[in-house]
Amino acid sequence: MRTTDSAHALWGPAPSLDDIAAMAQMALDALDEPFRTHARAVAIKVEDFADDETLATMKIENPYELTGLYSGVALTLETHSAPSDMPPMVWLYRMPIIDEWAATGDIALEELVAHVLVHELGHHFGWSDEEIDVINAGGD
Repeated sequence: MRTTDSAHALWGPAPSLDDIAAMAQMALDALDEPFRTHARAVAIKVEDFADDETLATMKIENPYELTGLYSGVALTLETHSAPSDMPPMVWLYRMPIIDEWAATGDIALEELVAHVLVHELGHHFGWSDEEIDVINAGGD
C-alpha cells in the first residue's frame, strides 16, 4: 500500500456516518423536480447497521443484507383527512453499503449511496420494488 508518509495511508479512513449522510444529501440535491421537493420532506438517518428489532421484523439474519429502509406512509396512501403520525424516514446502513461497494468493485461509493437512497425514496412515492427496478434500469 502506498502511503504519504510512514504514519498515514494515502486514501484515509473508511467513510464515516457523516460522509455517507453528505453523499445522500448530494444525491437528494441532484434529484429532478418535482421529486426533489417531495423527497426533502423525508428525513435521512445513517446508522452502521439496522437495529435487531428491524432485522427481526424483516426476518433478516445477516445485518449486511440490508443497505437501506423506508419507514413511513407512502404518498399514495397518505390522506389529508387522516394524516399519518409516522414521519417519513429513509435509513441508510453504512457498513452494508460499504460491504456491497467493496464487493461490486465497479461503482463509485457516491453512486451506490444515491442508488440506495433513490430506491428507498421510491417507496415514499408509493412505487413497488419492481417499478423502482424498472426506473433504475432506465426503462418505461
